[in-house]
Amino acid sequence: MKLVVFGLGFSAKAFVDFATSRFSTITATVTSQEKAARLTKDACHVVVFNDEYADAKIENALAQVDAVLISIGPDERGDPVLRRFARHIEQSKTIRWIGYLSTIGVYGDAQGGWVDETTPPTPSHARTNMRVKVEQEWLALGERAAKPVQIFRLAGIYGPGRNPILNLVQRAQRIIKPGQVFNRIHVDDIAQTLLASLAKPCAGAVYNVTDNEPAPPQDVLTYAAERMGVEPPPEIPFEKAVMSEMARSFYADNKRVSNRLIREELGVTLLYPTYREGIKALAEAGEGRALLKK
Repeated sequence: MKLVVFGLGFSAKAFVDFATSRFSTITATVTSQEKAARLTKDACHVVVFNDEYADAKIENALAQVDAVLISIGPDERGDPVLRRFARHIEQSKTIRWIGYLSTIGVYGDAQGGWVDETTPPTPSHARTNMRVKVEQEWLALGERAAKPVQIFRLAGIYGPGRNPILNLVQRAQRIIKPGQVFNRIHVDDIAQTLLASLAKPCAGAVYNVTDNEPAPPQDVLTYAAERMGVEPPPEIPFEKAVMSEMARSFYADNKRVSNRLIREELGVTLLYPTYREGIKALAEAGEGRALLKK
């Protein structure tokens, strides 16, 4: 089986590392030649794709690929992959699975209530409104070209090198906004969900990829501090917290996202069903300890 990955970022790289043995060749894109040279290894050939340039190897790979994963977010004009490669993907005779990585942000604010894949998107921001538009465009391509497109709406992603332990080391704020919860998912559970979907392609499917327990952000940071044996940062009321407009915008949406479909339809058993298992594993692996000792 052959794979093309558009955007070898945090989640896509975890998937490639998790599933390398399942593919005979992998072609993945990054935005610069420096990244391409650094990340190319074994069966994974990393090439450049950006607004100004697309390596010719991408077209060649799409002509004989079995699976395509899109992990590039939209820009203000839409999806760069669709702009440049929609025709090649539609015309491919070999593609039998297309996965698009989206975000649970498309649901907007549910005032702390539960949402699932049947909940209509009500995006709160221009960036998530564009996500909805691009999701629809990928699903339309799948219908038009008779190719199974799956949408994966990801919760807040954490894992090695990107997690509450490192936030703690970097003096994260323990912001308190009563009733606020966030949804999260370990990057390895994203990888295994994608692998499960590859075994069960379902045209037009939409999946929420999140763990079992939406939780207040301060609880997660407090638990990380306990695992590291340090004092958690002092509590700061949301109204007094200093943060970027982007960070503040995340607090405008409050929802609990169900993962029932990936468990029941794809048969996924989460490696890290809550933040506790994920943070415990990261702490036991030594995450952040070297920095804490400085």
